[in-house]
Amino acid sequence: MSRKNLLVELFVEELPPKALRKLGDAFAAAVSDAIKIQGLAEADAAVMSFASPRRLAVHIADVATHAADKPVTHKLMPVNVGLDANGQATPALLKRLATLGLDGTIVPHLKRASDGKSEALFHDSVVKGATLTDGLQKALDEALGKLPIPKMMAYQLHENCAQPGWSTVNFVRPVHGLVALHGTEVVPVSALGLNAGRATQGHRFEAAVGTVSLKSADSYAAQMENEGAVIASFEARRADIVRQLQDAADKIGGVTPVADEALLDEVTGLVERPNVLVGCFGEEFLGVPQECLILTMKANQKYFPLLDASGKLTNQFLIVSNISPADTSAVIGGNERVVRPRLADAKFFFDQDRKKTLESRVLGLAKVVYHNKLGTQGERVQRVCAIAKAIGEQLSGKTLALKAEQAALLSKADLLTDMVGEFPELQGIMGRYYALNDGLPAEIADAIEDHYKPRFSGDELPCNQVGLCVALADKLETLVGLFGIGQLPTGDKDPFALRRHALGVIRILIEKELPLEVGALVDQCCLVMDEMLENGAGSKTLGVEGAAFAPNLAPETSPVSRAINDFFQDRLAGFLREKGFTFQEVDAVLSLHPQLLAEIPKRLAAVHAFAKLPEAASLAAANKRIQNILKKAGEIPAGEPDPALLAEDAEKALFAAVNQLAPNVFSAVSNGSYTEALTALAGVRAEVDTFFDKVMVMAEELPLRNNRLALLRSLGELMNQVADISKLAA
Repeated sequence: MSRKNLLVELFVEELPPKALRKLGDAFAAAVSDAIKIQGLAEADAAVMSFASPRRLAVHIADVATHAADKPVTHKLMPVNVGLDANGQATPALLKRLATLGLDGTIVPHLKRASDGKSEALFHDSVVKGATLTDGLQKALDEALGKLPIPKMMAYQLHENCAQPGWSTVNFVRPVHGLVALHGTEVVPVSALGLNAGRATQGHRFEAAVGTVSLKSADSYAAQMENEGAVIASFEARRADIVRQLQDAADKIGGVTPVADEALLDEVTGLVERPNVLVGCFGEEFLGVPQECLILTMKANQKYFPLLDASGKLTNQFLIVSNISPADTSAVIGGNERVVRPRLADAKFFFDQDRKKTLESRVLGLAKVVYHNKLGTQGERVQRVCAIAKAIGEQLSGKTLALKAEQAALLSKADLLTDMVGEFPELQGIMGRYYALNDGLPAEIADAIEDHYKPRFSGDELPCNQVGLCVALADKLETLVGLFGIGQLPTGDKDPFALRRHALGVIRILIEKELPLEVGALVDQCCLVMDEMLENGAGSKTLGVEGAAFAPNLAPETSPVSRAINDFFQDRLAGFLREKGFTFQEVDAVLSLHPQLLAEIPKRLAAVHAFAKLPEAASLAAANKRIQNILKKAGEIPAGEPDPALLAEDAEKALFAAVNQLAPNVFSAVSNGSYTEALTALAGVRAEVDTFFDKVMVMAEELPLRNNRLALLRSLGELMNQVADISKLAA
């Protein structure tokens, strides 16, 4: 059984550049996994993925020509079912043997063994290992069926393909070649109507030969680069682009290419042999906000804009070309001519937009539908204004409230500008520029841009309090509105990005350490929504009578409020675990449903420190025991334990320890010294252990029993001021 390296390549027409990396990795993984599962390669065999605009390929090390045979044991049935009193095969056994391709002559050779319940009949056989041809054919069929292709193409095969006549094939792009080499030998497999060979094609314009005849599986990368002028590896090609971009920037001096991983991946999917060139545009365009110019160059032309040392856009950019002519002037000139109209459009939009103020555009939002059940953007802005004003009042008084209301009123006005109409990604960003152009204060302008933040995981937060108020209001209004009409996320589907909105609220409250209770914010937002609906802001589409916000109910009984608070709890738990806290630590803190999210990191740090104490495990177990005892005991009379009813020395000692410790714990908690509060609990471990060893809690005398239960209740409440430490018990 010889082992050689295996290469499989599909030669196709230009693949979707944004999906190329994912397609290449998926193809390589699917083929190699299937080969390994069939025993043709070891589980740790090296796998290399190749993906260029016109090919998907995989190289697998040490693949056998024939997989090893495998011994297989089939359990047939219990002996008393398969054999009659004379030891002859029953019809049931004969039928079971027939399904395995066997007959009654094998009965004397069947093995008897216990299956753990009774004696059963077993048949031992050997399954022949797959041949490479059969195994690779199966692997190809499975891989092509598993590729993450969002939309298939249907195309016709010509008469020279493996399938005679004209046939329709479905794939992401038409396939024109299949290579399958085991060492130097062609593996006779077929796929998508093509028979495997060793011939493939190189670069459309720069290949040294018309057809690249591959010598072996191991010569693939070198031959493709030398003869085909193609860097077949996606990662190698991407790294080459990064190197060339930096080299070009270094030659210019004092500039840096804009960092964009998604653009890098897309450009890598567009070229087979990259060649980075430098272009430029007229300096008159630099008067346009650089975000506009950068976006149009990246999104429409796939260029890499260059920034100077201060982060400002220069009038030079980098082109990643797919050809390398001796004279590059035609390539550079062509790209410069193409980009100029794009930049001119951006300049025109910017100039036209500044002729109208943001405030003058607000009324136009009444004609823009936000959601057919939640009204227009104009009605939505009214709700966001009311919520932002209320948050500002709570945070810092009337001055902040009025600024937040003003910023909220203007926050969506840039949706009606030409620039945002052309580039929706610039919403908020252009609002800031236009606000400054209108002479508005910087904090209002910044808030207009910042109210969308954080836009994604790791994004920065609003830079001032006005922006914080509007960002919270915008996200809460979205959550309450969409929850109210039943548009909740399901599984991996979240079309309105409600999870991102919830995480944004969580991050703002925690990282900005705002003294706002999340439950109160949700309740307040629900009430604002109800009042606005009752006053007509949205009533035409949702209707007060159909509102899920329950306008006539207290906030705590509102189904929307409860659902959103549960949603926040789930998102918060995941957010905190991503920060490195354990499941038990997070569960311990969140079990108390703390409303000031800004305090949660301190509580978690305290729990983390407490868990390392030698007394922690014993106290956590005792706390869990206390909760179980109190739960089983049912209703306990209110009030503190009566010292006169303390009979045992152990309960007297525990009572004294609790009374001595309580003032320190409560004081530490009120001051936010959570670590100090939990650390202090270590001092009662001995008394707690002795109490449970010496005292019968559920005494027959009812007054004595209730008093001991009251003592445990006091102890439990004291222990769980910072977190429910019973959650730390193993």
